[in-house]
Amino acid sequence: TYAYVWNMSARRPHQIASVNGTSQETLEEENRELEEQMAHKVAVLKSLSIDMGDEVRGHNKLLGTMNSEFDATGGLLSSSMKRVKAMSLAGHNRWMFLLILFILFVCFVLYYLIRWR
Repeated sequence: TYAYVWNMSARRPHQIASVNGTSQETLEEENRELEEQMAHKVAVLKSLSIDMGDEVRGHNKLLGTMNSEFDATGGLLSSSMKRVKAMSLAGHNRWMFLLILFILFVCFVLYYLIRWR
């Protein structure tokens, strides 16, 4: 084990004593190795955080695009429902009946296509 004094102005530990005859050069070499390891870890973390930022920006762009597409689809469905409602209020019961039959037929065909696939 080593005893160190922390010099606040220099921000570097200074050796006071060594155990088992460890020299100053050996300690400095160990410090350099640890510094290189830490620099490598910091570089990896920096790269990871940059990649995460890129991923977040990409997902935000995708969500923005999806939001605008859902808004457009909602507008289309809203206008279609208004037309169906207007048609039902106008007394065109025959057209409403045919529309419901067509929707049921399409659902029936899709059900069997999915079931027998």
